Amino acid sequence: MARKFLYIVAFLITLVIAAMFALNIWSNELSRFAFVPKSTFAAQPALAAQSYTDPAMWLSRPGLGANDPAHWQPAYAKGSTAPAGATARATAPYAVFFIHPTSYLDTAAWNAPLDNAESRDRARLFVRAMASPFAQGAQVWAPRYRQAAFGAFLTDKPDGQKALDAAYGDVSQAFDQFLAEAPSDSPLVLVGHSQGARHLMHLLQDRLAGSPLARRVAAAYVIGWPISLEHDLPKLGLPACTGAQQAGCVMSWSSYAEPADPRMVLDIWRKAVALDGQPHGNGAILCTNPLTGTQNGSAPASANLGTLKPNEAFTSGELVPAAVPARCDKAGLLLIGDPPEMGGYVLPGNNYHVYDVPLFWANVKADVARRVGAWKAAP
Repeated sequence: MARKFLYIVAFLITLVIAAMFALNIWSNELSRFAFVPKSTFAAQPALAAQSYTDPAMWLSRPGLGANDPAHWQPAYAKGSTAPAGATARATAPYAVFFIHPTSYLDTAAWNAPLDNAESRDRARLFVRAMASPFAQGAQVWAPRYRQAAFGAFLTDKPDGQKALDAAYGDVSQAFDQFLAEAPSDSPLVLVGHSQGARHLMHLLQDRLAGSPLARRVAAAYVIGWPISLEHDLPKLGLPACTGAQQAGCVMSWSSYAEPADPRMVLDIWRKAVALDGQPHGNGAILCTNPLTGTQNGSAPASANLGTLKPNEAFTSGELVPAAVPARCDKAGLLLIGDPPEMGGYVLPGNNYHVYDVPLFWANVKADVARRVGAWKAAP
């Protein structure tokens, strides 16, 4: 009986190892099978002209009060204290336009319906974790939009591009309302993560590059979406942030623990068309180190003012100082060393995409204060 039990245990262990081996090899293919919609893209009607005058179309905006997730502020973990620099605050008022990442994981449609409660609630959690470091003394505007489904990023089908273009139409319309209502004399901080970062790149190219509006930008945080130094950055109308005290520039990073395997993201991205109409190719990607506020370089964990470590439900969290280092590699990925324990949302390839902002929450908060101050002090 004991021998039979050991055989069963050995068989189960072998089965688990085989499953993990298969997942490691075919994780990209399995992800595409699980998340890419099987239906054909169906065009959506444009939103009514005044849709974004309705507060219900915003996850965050002035006037929402206690229901505004962007204004949540985490505390430091028990036994920890805020390091020097972590309490920096912006000395001038500013307005934030925040475009949330993909929260629609369903495969029923290529674009999320606005009445999908699950994706809306997940988007609120993302705003809570990712928009909150930008919210100190600021107006934060975070629109709801008919985002492209997660699977749109895992395929080279034309349907995926059509879904992204449709989502961008909503974002552009929301940006018009943001400009109409935000104070006209305040600096702008523009933020997008993942899908939101892609839409922000197009806003920068279409609406700000070469226009007087670009002079109002204290910083643009294009996070979790690769920016080609050759094919994308010159079209954004703003330079890369090379110094911590610089205003009117672009920051971007994509976080991976080591060993990093970015193939699931980069294989499709390198073939995709960049802002200049050419394929992205194999050139370098913009990497800003959020621990230093400079392009490229490395910083030890001691430079990390506070990582927002979420609870299991991702509904709250606490700040842990000196938890994670960061260094930009030659390709432009932001490497964070050994995989930190952040929760169950790490993507294949040690991709800490969901945690791009929480990993460096307190440093991002200090960074935006510096850049708004630099903008205010500039001629």
